[in-house]
Amino acid sequence: MPRQQLRIRAADTARINRELAGLREGLQLPDGWPPEVTAEAERAAGVPRLPELDATDLELFTVDPPGSRDLDQAMGLSRRGSGYRVHYAIADVPAFVRPGGAVDAEAHRRMQTLYFPDLRIPLHPARISEDAASLLPGELRPALLWQLDLDADGVVLLADVRRARVRSRRRLDYQGVQEAVDRGTADEQLRLLAEIGRLREQREADRGGVSLPIPEQEVEPADGGYRLAYRAPRPADGWNAQISLLTGMAAADLMLDAGIGLLRTLPAAPESAYQRLRRTAKALDVDWPPDTPYPVLIRSLDPARAEHAAFLKECTGLLRGAGYHAFDAARGIAPPADPGHAALAAPYAHCTAPLRRLGDRYVQELCLAIAGGTEPPAWVRDQLLELPALLESGDRRAREVERACVDLVEAELLRGREGERFDAVVIDVDERHPAKGTVQLREPAVVGRCEGPDALPLGERLKVRLTLADPVARTVRFAPA
Repeated sequence: MPRQQLRIRAADTARINRELAGLREGLQLPDGWPPEVTAEAERAAGVPRLPELDATDLELFTVDPPGSRDLDQAMGLSRRGSGYRVHYAIADVPAFVRPGGAVDAEAHRRMQTLYFPDLRIPLHPARISEDAASLLPGELRPALLWQLDLDADGVVLLADVRRARVRSRRRLDYQGVQEAVDRGTADEQLRLLAEIGRLREQREADRGGVSLPIPEQEVEPADGGYRLAYRAPRPADGWNAQISLLTGMAAADLMLDAGIGLLRTLPAAPESAYQRLRRTAKALDVDWPPDTPYPVLIRSLDPARAEHAAFLKECTGLLRGAGYHAFDAARGIAPPADPGHAALAAPYAHCTAPLRRLGDRYVQELCLAIAGGTEPPAWVRDQLLELPALLESGDRRAREVERACVDLVEAELLRGREGERFDAVVIDVDERHPAKGTVQLREPAVVGRCEGPDALPLGERLKVRLTLADPVARTVRFAPA
C-alpha cells in the first residue's frame, strides 16, 4: 500500500505522550533500570568473552532500519562452486549476560523489547544491546557464526555453528539495498543477497509455505505530532528475512535431531478460516479463482495496491495459534508430533534476535552444544521447559502494546469527526451477535468496532458513520450509515 501519512494535530502531542506514559504505567512496564542491572551490564561490557576462533576476515554486513544500534545479525555471502555459502553472525548475548545474574533476571522480567511511538523499552541495557554486544561496523565482537552451504537451487547441504570473533564491515538499510539492486550498482554481496533470497523464496513456495508481504502499520513522530503510515515491504525486506528464516530452520533441524530444543510452532488453519478469507477477497475485488491454492494467490498480490494490502492484513488471522514448544527427550518430553510452522511449511526456531527476544539466547546455546557434540549448559536445560509459557506471555504483552498504540493514534486521527461517513469493509462479525462486528475503512487506514440494528454482511462493503472517537479510552466506534 502506498505510504499514507495520517497526521495528528501537533498541539495534541503532549496529551498523546501522557496517554502513552499512562499506558505503560497501566501495563506495569519497567521504567529505567535497577542500579544493580546497570552496574552488572557495565562490568560485563568492559570484559567481553572473546572466542578463540578468529573470523574477522569475513566481509560481513548488516541490514537494518536507519538509525538502529541494536544490531543482532550480520551476514557474509559468497559463491561455492555452483552453489553458495552463507555466513550468518548473531550477537553473542551470553558473552555478556551471566545466568542467574541481575541482567538475566531483568531480561526474564521484560521478555522482549517493546516499541512505543515515543520510545522503546529494551530487553537489555543499552550498554550491552546498543554497544558492546551489537554488531556495529568496525568493532570486534563475539558472535555465534553460522555456516550454511547451499546448492545451486538454494537447498541446504550443510549447517554448522560455533563461537567466533567477527568484525562487521558495513551497516546498510533496506532502502539502500533495494535501490542499489534496482539501479544495477549493487556489489557482489548484495547481488548474492537478491539471488539467494529469491531462491529461498522459491523453495518456500515449493514447500507450500507463505511469507505474507504485509504492509506495516507504523505510528511515527511527525511535525511535532504523530502519524499513522503504511509501509509496503520491499523485495529486499523479503531477501533479508529469508536468510534469517534459513538460519531458524537449520536451528530447528539441529534440535529435532538431538531431541532437545525450543521451537516456534503454528498449526494449520481450519478450512472455515479460508472460506472466510474467500468472502473478504470477493468484497475487496481480489480475484481468487476456485482452483487457485492460497499460497499461489498470496504470491500474485501486490501490497502496494490498497485492496490487496487490506486482504493481506486479513490473512494474518491464519497465523493465530503460533506458540513455543520445548522438548527434552532425555527428561521424557518428546518433540511435538507435528513440529512444523504452517506458514513456513517446515520446523522453525527463533534464534536470530537475541538482543531483542529472550528465548533466542537459549536456542543459541542449544545449537552450539549440539553442533559441538557437548552437553547443553545446565542453566539452559533447567529452565527450558518453563520457557514456552513465559515467552507466550511476552508475545501477548507485545501485541497488547502494539494494538493500544495504534488504537490511541486512530482515535486521535478521528477525534472531532463524529458523524462523518466512510467507505468500509466488514472484516469480522460476532457469531453470537451478528449485528456487531469489525470494519476496516478504505481511507483512512483505521479498523474499528461497528454495531447496527441488523446483521452485518461479512466481507461486503458498506457506508459507516463514526459514532465515537475517544483518545482517552483509545476507542473508535462506527454504525452503518
